[in-house]
Amino acid sequence: MADRQPRKGWYKLDNAGTLYSSIASSRVSTVFRMTLGLTEEVDPEALQKALDNVMVRFPYFNVTLRRGFFWYYYDHSENRPLVEKESHYPCKTIRQRKGVFPFRILYYGRYIHLEMSHSICDGYGGLAFLKPLVLEYFKVKNGIVCKELGDIIDINSPVDPEEYEDAFKKYYEKRVPPPEKGEKAYHFPFGLLDKGQYLLLTGIVPVKEMLVQSRAHKCTLTQFITALYFESIQEYILGLEKKKRARSGHTKANIAINVPVDLRAFFPSKTLRNFFISLNPAIDMQLGVYSLEEIIDQIKGYMGLYINQKNINRYVSRNVRNEELMVLRMIPLWVKRVIMPIVYKRYGERSYTSSVSNLGSIWMPEEVRDRITGFEIFPPPSAGNKLKIVMASYGDKLYISFGKTTGEKDIERIFFRKLRRLGIPVRIEGNQINY
Repeated sequence: MADRQPRKGWYKLDNAGTLYSSIASSRVSTVFRMTLGLTEEVDPEALQKALDNVMVRFPYFNVTLRRGFFWYYYDHSENRPLVEKESHYPCKTIRQRKGVFPFRILYYGRYIHLEMSHSICDGYGGLAFLKPLVLEYFKVKNGIVCKELGDIIDINSPVDPEEYEDAFKKYYEKRVPPPEKGEKAYHFPFGLLDKGQYLLLTGIVPVKEMLVQSRAHKCTLTQFITALYFESIQEYILGLEKKKRARSGHTKANIAINVPVDLRAFFPSKTLRNFFISLNPAIDMQLGVYSLEEIIDQIKGYMGLYINQKNINRYVSRNVRNEELMVLRMIPLWVKRVIMPIVYKRYGERSYTSSVSNLGSIWMPEEVRDRITGFEIFPPPSAGNKLKIVMASYGDKLYISFGKTTGEKDIERIFFRKLRRLGIPVRIEGNQINY
């Protein structure tokens, strides 16, 4: 087995983790979910044994969130994380107290769920933890040993200190100016579910047919899905009664979609902690109604302008600079816990309507491939952005997953109908299936 991390003490949260830990609540849990479907029922004992074995290789996840006077920090835990049978709504808040891990391993029927606090890592880090766990599960239960691991971490390999580095701080350039502030965006006028309730919905479509559509429109798959989502929101707004639109200000809607960008594509970082920025392409309905082609051109132009090394440095610089402000550093944690959620709601979520995240194609070794039916990934619940999308592909299927803090289903109904009108078959799974 691999050696544990040499230092078993505490370490600071990364830039994004500092924010997420400060705004976490029963409504905004900051917990995302990764669901793995199997061809047979999960064996809880084998899953627990696999988790025990894997934790030795991931000591930087073997921690508990602690309160300092000025900031939260992670401290090494001597406790043992236990797998649990799922019994609550997904993405429930992870309590910030001693002995509680920043993740859960749940199971139910044929499904294994990893629920991870965004304060410890992003989607990349979550997958890097889940995939070795799954391989170890098959090894414990079925005696399967995979020959080729690809990009999957070998749990018998030594721990690389770069895996738990704060890459924001490492690549921060002090003199780079921050980006411009975003405008206030349109927000869905939907009622919220009760605190702690969260609805999940996944549309499963053929990857090949989606790629045919995106290539026909001369854009990437992420750009195509984002454009369809823009068009769906625009159609919803236009479908409201004229008086209602005018009264609510929807005719002046600035629709902005938050698109996370993985910074590992731009910096040589191996970190499994948070390392991303978010961009907000937008369409302004005061300028008129946009066709799908116009929306695609808008997204491509925006991304072409903003996704480059120099501009990305501005976002990294802003994030780290805000954290290092002396005034903010000297404010006690209990005060930060009061003001940070207010600041985030006013200056963070106000600038985008919803979000679309793509974790790309998920690869698993040939020996276990046919034992896995799919991967579904869900965003953390939010009060301000009541509807979000995360997508990922596995095998020949693309999983487009909505996370919802509202019972309304107009937007995703329009979205999936658009896919069907393009001739793309869609299978819906989730709490609400009348689409």
